[in-house]
Amino acid sequence: MTDDEKVLDESGRFHATDAPIDLSGYAWEDWLALAFFWLLAIDVFYQFFTRYVLSDSAGWTEEIARYLLIVVTFVGASMAVRRNTHIHVEFIYRYLPPLLGRALSTFVDLIRIGFFGYVTWLGLDLVPRMNNLKMTVIDLPMSYVYGMVTLGLALCCLRSVQVALRHWRQGWSVLERPAESEVA
Repeated sequence: MTDDEKVLDESGRFHATDAPIDLSGYAWEDWLALAFFWLLAIDVFYQFFTRYVLSDSAGWTEEIARYLLIVVTFVGASMAVRRNTHIHVEFIYRYLPPLLGRALSTFVDLIRIGFFGYVTWLGLDLVPRMNNLKMTVIDLPMSYVYGMVTLGLALCCLRSVQVALRHWRQGWSVLERPAESEVA
């Protein structure tokens, strides 16, 4: 055991050093999702404060909280796509020959890109149509909410392409080798 690993010093006092903080594993959409999450937390706290402390609930907070939760969900989904941590079933890959497992894994990557590309296209088609529809309590167009959802879906599509390229370059995916997690 080296001196850096000792928990107690010579006088018997507790001594520990923190590991350096590494934020390099986070991408910009992680910080965007975190910002929307904090807006949601502030909104819910304000709702709680006005309802239970002031006994005069702010009516707009519930609607805004709903929309912020939607945005956090869809922008946050791109984090899971980038890290390849969405729920998947790798059970069948144990019983497939490696070549067939690789082909099926590539097919899954292509289907994921196709799905996110298609729903992004649908979102882009829907956003202008929602410009005339206003939010219930606040006089803002619903296209803002649908625009953020479409942004989240576009990020998922972009990250799906990046994940598929990573799988293609390394020659395997986590579906084929679940023990080798590829969280990036």
